[in-house]
Amino acid sequence: MTVEGLPMAVPAANLPARVRIHEVGARDGLQNEKSTVPTEVKAEFVRRLAQAGLTTIEATSFVHPKWVPQLADAEQLFPLVAGLEGVHLPVLVPNDRGLDRALALGARRVAVFASATESFAKANLNRTLDESLAVFEPVVRRAKDEGLHVRGYVSMCFGDPWEGPVPVHQVVRVCRALRDIGCDELSLGDTIGVATPGHVLELLSALNEEGVPTNVLGVHFHDTYGQALANTYAALQHGVTTVDASAGGLGGCPYAKSATGNLATEDLVWMLQGLGIDTGVDLGRLVATSAWMAERLGRPSPSRTVRALSHKEQ
Repeated sequence: MTVEGLPMAVPAANLPARVRIHEVGARDGLQNEKSTVPTEVKAEFVRRLAQAGLTTIEATSFVHPKWVPQLADAEQLFPLVAGLEGVHLPVLVPNDRGLDRALALGARRVAVFASATESFAKANLNRTLDESLAVFEPVVRRAKDEGLHVRGYVSMCFGDPWEGPVPVHQVVRVCRALRDIGCDELSLGDTIGVATPGHVLELLSALNEEGVPTNVLGVHFHDTYGQALANTYAALQHGVTTVDASAGGLGGCPYAKSATGNLATEDLVWMLQGLGIDTGVDLGRLVATSAWMAERLGRPSPSRTVRALSHKEQ
């Protein structure tokens, strides 16, 4: 696919030279689909994302199929993509059993999924916040003993559908706890998309003040109120160099009905290219991949960039 009309690169001051995109489309993006996506289609999606230059692609989740039926094929999917050269394939592990399954397939990067609020911990994990952290501790420690890289997701960092705005100190406490038990990296999730740039900067500064360095932080924004790119830009200004995004803007959250789609990877890449920031991603191939997946899902991609550039091809 040849893409015309790429943005003119005009670098801005005090921004990173390179950003690593943590692609979540194959896991977070597809987990809510009502119709089962065939395993081979998922595998081809991951392969095409890798061919587009993405080097961190979250492949699947080893959660019990009862909770996320769409990802019940984790054992079948992971071996189909495990041999991709130069690509990290993190997987979600909710507990010891999930870690066992991931280790059996040779996964080298795993993630645990925590909450910054009591309400979401109860809805998503059926535990209190502290109980959920207690469950994660032996999982993370065992993963580290096995030499794995561990990411800690923190959901509801900015707002919660039951509790409203989330105090910054509450988010910091959970992030510190995850770092203390051994997480290498933290992803700050704006699960219902209510964050604004000032709030983002306040949280990042508070984390730094409490000993959590910027270089272990990633950001994960949803575009519910159209703020995902603005919030990402604020994070870049603070020095964040890891940004989560979902190809085609796929995804939401099954336990928070007000959560709409993730930041589209194509929209992110368009902005970063315009800022002269290197991602290693071929935007044309990425757009083609999301258009291909949209056809298989039977609906157009919500990504504005996918729609704009696909229209140019017609």
